[in-house]
Amino acid sequence: MVEMTTLRMDRLSIEGAEDPTNGSLPLLHGVARPAFEPGAAPYPDMAANLEYGRPSTLLPYTAQDSYTRRRGMRDLPSLVLENELLSATFLPGYGGRLWSLVHRPSGRELLHRNPVLQPANLALRDAWVAGGVEWNLGATGHWPLTCSPLHAVSLTAPDGTPVLRMYELERMRRVVVTIDAWLPPGSPVLLVHVSLHNPAPTPTPVYWWTNIAVPQRPDVRVVAPAERAFHFDYAEQLRLIDFPETAGGDQSYPARFPHAADFFMDVPDGERRWIAALDGDGRGLVQTSTDRLVGRKLFQWGTGAGGQRWQEWLSGPDAAYIEIQAGLARTQLEHVALPGGETWEWTEAFGLLEVDPTQVHGSWDSARAAVDEAVEILVPRAELEDALSVAGRFAGPADLLAHGSGWGALEVAAGDLSADPLRPFGACGEDQKPWLDLLEHGRLPISDPPAVPVIGAHWRELLEASADDWHAWYHLGLLLLADDDRPGARRILERSVADHPNPWALRALAHLADLADPTDPPAADLLLEAHRLRPDLRELTIELLQALIASDRPAEALEVVATLADADHDHGRIRLCTAQAALAVGDLDRVRRLLDTGITVDNLREGEAALDALWLAVHSGEPVPPAYDFRMSSD
Repeated sequence: MVEMTTLRMDRLSIEGAEDPTNGSLPLLHGVARPAFEPGAAPYPDMAANLEYGRPSTLLPYTAQDSYTRRRGMRDLPSLVLENELLSATFLPGYGGRLWSLVHRPSGRELLHRNPVLQPANLALRDAWVAGGVEWNLGATGHWPLTCSPLHAVSLTAPDGTPVLRMYELERMRRVVVTIDAWLPPGSPVLLVHVSLHNPAPTPTPVYWWTNIAVPQRPDVRVVAPAERAFHFDYAEQLRLIDFPETAGGDQSYPARFPHAADFFMDVPDGERRWIAALDGDGRGLVQTSTDRLVGRKLFQWGTGAGGQRWQEWLSGPDAAYIEIQAGLARTQLEHVALPGGETWEWTEAFGLLEVDPTQVHGSWDSARAAVDEAVEILVPRAELEDALSVAGRFAGPADLLAHGSGWGALEVAAGDLSADPLRPFGACGEDQKPWLDLLEHGRLPISDPPAVPVIGAHWRELLEASADDWHAWYHLGLLLLADDDRPGARRILERSVADHPNPWALRALAHLADLADPTDPPAADLLLEAHRLRPDLRELTIELLQALIASDRPAEALEVVATLADADHDHGRIRLCTAQAALAVGDLDRVRRLLDTGITVDNLREGEAALDALWLAVHSGEPVPPAYDFRMSSD
């Protein structure tokens, strides 16, 4: 067989739901502080990282919660890298996800290749899909671009091998992320080079995890170079445990345990960084990297009813999987500081590892030693370091393969980002046009709904110098909120409402409402006022209903429901709110009727226990039906 590598555009035919779209309402909440006990972090840098960098808002992003569970055949653009040993399929429209990695001589799929494309509510912006390898940048959680397109171009390595480059501006951290993938002729591993560039003069918090889904089977053992792990699940705090042997058994076999859990491996300094999921024959996927990626993790859904329901929800029946992961910090609860003007980079490798099964499934020490030796044979550490230097010599021309957003082009136009012929951001689109007007003419045009939000010191300065109407003041208020200036944001948003009553600023004021201040209008009252101005905006209606229920005003929530159009009545999230309000007012028959006719919440949140709680409230002592059982722990 002639040794050669190809990169081609292709189409992926798959049963899937329609792509989620961007909502109208910016995400004003941030990332909550994780639960951990004092002293849970035995390393000084880890203790600092646990306290650092949690964003107070997810601005400038809006939610992606518009999807359903209605699926049909989809034809998705894909990009395929192939040599004589491996075939790698990427989806540029879904965050550049590596959807499939096939070992060609054996025909073995090394990843969990999801048979369906079904968004579900697991990401920072809501929509997320399971399967393959997800690149994860931003803040604790699945990244804001996981269901959004990246730019993609083809480049050339020094030896002539084609390189797939995918890149985008991640707007919350304002970091340029670049993912280069290539398959040198004869290489048994897919090489991936990642770089994170902070164009600002000041540090920014970053978070990176490469999330690799692999099939879960009873004989699969996850092996990593560690004897301890930080354990975290849906019921407990972060704690350091011995790994893999625990009171419950050998945790390196995920299919033996009922509950969902994270195990962040405590890999000692000096150890080579790798993680593998190997079957009873000692074969399976391995991921290794240069030392910048210090963290390794095992995530398991568990074999309990809730974990099985979640996997069916995400991938259909008989498609169980686990995730093995690699990150910039020891745990996913940490953020680290990327200095101003700097670029961090590393190289990862993915391939089929084959190890003597008696060693893989023997003692933990023998498994670790055997896998470590096999990884060095498959991809020597020195070769991975060489690949890191090779990535700096990729050359153009950058032939366009896929379009991302116009936000990078806008920042180039603003002078906050340098133009780069090997990362062409193209032209601004409709979403960026209002901000181009501000940049070029000194005024942000009024629009209703408002322009898509931006963040950044440059835009704040321009609005502070020019804002003189409700729309500009609304956006200035968001910029102040993104900078965590809550008093300043409140003053400007109140000015927006005074100039022209509008639901957008009222909603933001509801977010800022201070429960401890008796002079402050309650958040629910502000949302009621906003809803009266836009009763047709479902996103806003749902927020209002949730606020009324949380404020112990369920009767008012039911009054709002009575005014809604039939399509809104039938929406799963609104049916859930209706049932919760009915339960709170004691109308148990209405709750039972809603449950009996069916409540399907397309964007049920990971860990959300609302449906099983409703069932148990009106069917005490009866088993929760599988359709309503999403419980992630034994509590």
